[in-house]
Amino acid sequence: MLYIGVDLGTSAVKLLLMNEEGKIEKIVSREYPLSFPHPGWSEQKPEDWWTQSIEGIKELTAECDKSQVAGISFGGQMHGLVILDENDEVIRPAILWNDGRTTKETAYLNEVIGKDKLSEYTANIAFAGFTAPKILWVKENEPENFKRIKKIMLPKDYLAYKLSGTHCSDMSDASGMLLMDVKNRCWSKEMLDICGITEEQMPKLFESYETVGTLKPELAEELGIPATCKIVAGAGDNAAAAVGTGTVGDGMCNISLGTSGTIFISSKEFGVDPHNALHAFAHADGNYHLMGCMLSAASCNKWWMDEIIGTKDYAGEQAKIEKLGENNVYFLPYLMGERSPHNNPNARGTFIGLTMDSTRADMTQAVLEGVAFAIRDSFEVAKSLGIKIERTKICGGGAKSPLWKKMIANILNIKVDVIESEEGPALGGAMLAAVANGEFASVEDAAAKIVKVIDTVEPEPELAAKYEEKYQKFAKIYPTVKDLFGELL
Repeated sequence: MLYIGVDLGTSAVKLLLMNEEGKIEKIVSREYPLSFPHPGWSEQKPEDWWTQSIEGIKELTAECDKSQVAGISFGGQMHGLVILDENDEVIRPAILWNDGRTTKETAYLNEVIGKDKLSEYTANIAFAGFTAPKILWVKENEPENFKRIKKIMLPKDYLAYKLSGTHCSDMSDASGMLLMDVKNRCWSKEMLDICGITEEQMPKLFESYETVGTLKPELAEELGIPATCKIVAGAGDNAAAAVGTGTVGDGMCNISLGTSGTIFISSKEFGVDPHNALHAFAHADGNYHLMGCMLSAASCNKWWMDEIIGTKDYAGEQAKIEKLGENNVYFLPYLMGERSPHNNPNARGTFIGLTMDSTRADMTQAVLEGVAFAIRDSFEVAKSLGIKIERTKICGGGAKSPLWKKMIANILNIKVDVIESEEGPALGGAMLAAVANGEFASVEDAAAKIVKVIDTVEPEPELAAKYEEKYQKFAKIYPTVKDLFGELL
């Protein structure tokens, strides 16, 4: 059997074909436009996602035995608002996760409704990127469009609907809407009331590995794929990527050093930290996860290398770094503000500790260490909840740096596992489709059989002790300067 994983990203859709043994047969990618109608706004046309996904499926399956395609599932950009009318037509372009227009609505939710109430209803507080503030924005600014809403969907769920005819979402992606009671895995009546919408307007909730329907007959004929092909709910991009890295079950961890950075911790028990510093979401394996998201991770290193010192020789610059754990220069990596754990859009990147003998290598080292220290900030929140983590997977562009992996291992004092294949949400989606078809007994079983660790970076006791001392100093910097950031705007 063959399984298709669809990763609906912000700039392109990536499609992956996997066989029943978990081997990747083919990958294709199709781009679509992103529009910015006003400063800080970010929108896309769901119709473009659909067109490019269908063309991508045709390209992906052009050379395979199409009769063997048994399932299609998804990973996708989270938080986006897709609204359909009574004819299931798109009412307006989707408002995306990185859209910043909802400052007023986010403040209303956090300050008037109150963070305590939001956390009680959804296990999370409001962020500008979440879906609920977007609904309030449409209600206030586009009342005619708001009145026409028959169904509210997330980006990848629009594709699932178009393929199957089912209005659906999955627990992990729906967790990021600020409309779901995460603990009880159902829609929050209180939050729906606050947003002025009804449960009938919401899609039906499924677990990520559950079948929502089968391929529409007319699409089966167009694509040459059996009409028995199962359409499977899928997951939000981070949860789908976690499946693809084997971060499922209890106490598993994955660190992503991409443009932004995440620390993703899977758990069989529901838990929320008292300050909502981490997102508490449902996971694609049927359990839960905590996630810390920092807005600038590998992008800090790219900024420093490309814009400030003007080089593309990343490895060459890192080769000059020799004294790990002894650097007296510190860097706060908040170039775009910060989400986890500080939730402060006014935070800014900051060097501190410079002296006349500070070198270029010291500053490069500080940038890499600053990102690792900031990831540890979220790691410490998870530890405060009693979660014990002894090792982590690592992925993303920054994970290609041996030096950065060594820093992560010693700053967090945990083992860092490097996996064989890093295909992110698309692989996770294909794995979920295989689970739905009974190819594997569970998501955990699929991960155990497909995801392979090829290297492990071990912490070194002496270096970890040095970094412990450095981290304790780093942890004092943000609280000391945070009030200043607002004044610098």
